[in-house]
Amino acid sequence: MRNEFLPQIKIPATYMRGGTSKGVFFKLEDLPESAQIPGPARDAILLRVIGSPDPYGKHTDGMGGATSSTSKTVIISKSTQTDHDVDYLFGQVAIDKPFVDWSGNCGNLSAAVGPFAIANGLIDPERIPENGVLDVKIWQANIEKTIIARVPISNGEVQESGDFELDGVTFPAAEIPVEFMQPADGEGALFPTGNLVDELTLPEALVEGGMLQATLINAGIPTIFLRAADIGYTGTELQDDINNDEIALARFEAIRAYGARKMGLIASLEEAESRQHTPKIAFVSEPKSYAASSGKEVKDTEIDLLVRALSMGKLHHAMMGTAAVAIGTAAAIPGTLVNIAVGGGERQSVNFGHPSGTLRVGAEAELIKDDWQVTKAIMSRSARVLMEGKVRIPA
Repeated sequence: MRNEFLPQIKIPATYMRGGTSKGVFFKLEDLPESAQIPGPARDAILLRVIGSPDPYGKHTDGMGGATSSTSKTVIISKSTQTDHDVDYLFGQVAIDKPFVDWSGNCGNLSAAVGPFAIANGLIDPERIPENGVLDVKIWQANIEKTIIARVPISNGEVQESGDFELDGVTFPAAEIPVEFMQPADGEGALFPTGNLVDELTLPEALVEGGMLQATLINAGIPTIFLRAADIGYTGTELQDDINNDEIALARFEAIRAYGARKMGLIASLEEAESRQHTPKIAFVSEPKSYAASSGKEVKDTEIDLLVRALSMGKLHHAMMGTAAVAIGTAAAIPGTLVNIAVGGGERQSVNFGHPSGTLRVGAEAELIKDDWQVTKAIMSRSARVLMEGKVRIPA
């Protein structure tokens, strides 16, 4: 009996870098009909595009880059919301598990959404200047928030080349300022427990004394901030210092689960395994000089604080865009662990050190009736099309 092997499915797609991440971008209408709605069919297609699950952890048979920064998918469509240009849905694809996490946004790829929308006919051509800047108003569908990307236009097209340098990205490109409006995640409070600093009760095996102070914040993405010194670190660590230590990674994941439960994101610790993208966990320290992963010297006089963050169970090579929003917001509010690391007081922007270098992020926060609210957070990124055409997956 002769075997019948079906030809591969071809799906129009664009491979893009946004900030320090990259992912596969799709127009919703270009996906197979079964994947145009949320569900197992969509997840199965995106997993196969990326090449997950991959027990070898290499993504050899897919478009993924075998890191949390490069195993990402984006679906863009004309907006269903009033006064918005496009809807942006982000899927974080697990590397070694058959799982797509839809629980949060990717701040880095947010910078690529506007350029993709313009280049793919999702913006009225009459709005595109010959030269100048076009504000693209984006509805972030995962967390139901507004993002404004200020996209440079040259000769009627998206300008991609430029002299803006971003630590964690090898080559310069055009600057794209991105504003995250009312970035408290979802409908929740900025501080879900009502406290600027919480005490996490943990097993003695995780931390001596069984108690750990943390700032739990919903801004950009739910984030758990710890003091570096409280968990035995300096804040100057690079990826190899942590990602080669399986015991340390397991400890971070366990603390993340306790923090997620405290934030009300999960009901039981076991649920954290199926919610890998959120919350993030990060640790902060006062400024110290260190050598970044590129060899670049970062001096303590150049930065306001140090931050290291984990994504999908590994220390991030730079900083997630959404976590940067959380950093800027927490730094602006006196009394958080991030603000204390900065030196206290009210701030509208901070320049922090991460494994690849430095990043400046601004945030506007105000106290209204004893409740902290953040109106927006701002940072600059860049974006570039790496390849466009069609991805193929087995039928």
